[in-house]
Amino acid sequence: MKGFVSILFLFLFPGSVFSQKAEPASVQLLRQLEENMKNYAVDIVNADETADRAIADSFFTRALVQALKVPYSFSYPFDSLTTISKLYAPDSSFRIFTWQVMKDFSYYRQKGAIQYHTKDGSLKLVPLYDYSPFTENPVDSLRDNTQWIGAVYYNIIQKTWNNKNYYTLIGFDGNDERSTRKWVDVLSFDEKNKPVFGTRFTYANDESKAPQPAYRFCYEYKKDANAKLNYDPDLDMIVFAHLISETGEPEKKSTLVPLGSYEGFRWVNGKWVHVPVIKEVDPRSNVNPPQPGAPKRGDRFPDEKKKGGG
Repeated sequence: MKGFVSILFLFLFPGSVFSQKAEPASVQLLRQLEENMKNYAVDIVNADETADRAIADSFFTRALVQALKVPYSFSYPFDSLTTISKLYAPDSSFRIFTWQVMKDFSYYRQKGAIQYHTKDGSLKLVPLYDYSPFTENPVDSLRDNTQWIGAVYYNIIQKTWNNKNYYTLIGFDGNDERSTRKWVDVLSFDEKNKPVFGTRFTYANDESKAPQPAYRFCYEYKKDANAKLNYDPDLDMIVFAHLISETGEPEKKSTLVPLGSYEGFRWVNGKWVHVPVIKEVDPRSNVNPPQPGAPKRGDRFPDEKKKGGG
């Protein structure tokens, strides 16, 4: 009779036995460290005072590094850190953390780090230093981690050319009080496995689209205009809305709003080649899902888990 009751219990409550299985000590430790980090992650975005946001960022950064030092932390998702973007490469060779700190409404600074996947579970971490405030032409060159053009990434697409992997990163930048920016940048790794940001973007028949040569794409528009930019896996293209100036001054990025039609980039021979008009996009579809605006209280980055293919 007892045996029958035990079997019945397993059928009625199959998860109860597994829930009692002890977690590895490393996972328990990571859960504890994550719990300690949550308030800092929220305050980076939500604290009212600039000084408090900066303090939260400092404490969070140190706590994140401490957590990542736990062996095999690479597979731990940190799901509760909803104001921090965490993207795995499609081939799981690395993941990239990014977030932003608002100094005031006219100045945002992005932070980030790349965590490599290692066979022995040890930590290999490369910090990213936002060089945007110190360059007049952020699209002009290849850059390393010390001269990164900062963004909070919400999608990553893996492509291959000449047996080398390229990871296209699409991200958000609060920029300033008048305009928002989104960035398309390409991450690869050199012969020493160090990160290199940038690849050629080609603008066929329209040299005015960007300074030449261009190594990354900047998409800037009026604050809160909700202009869409993302990768469309069905079209295998980066798709974004055409922009038009509300005031007839296209040189003023803060006047640009979506027109309702689309253009984009297609990966060709190791480059992103501009496509002036894309007719296949259905504006009613979920091709361009909601993009993360300037993070607000309780926000997470909605495109964070929408990964592309290659």
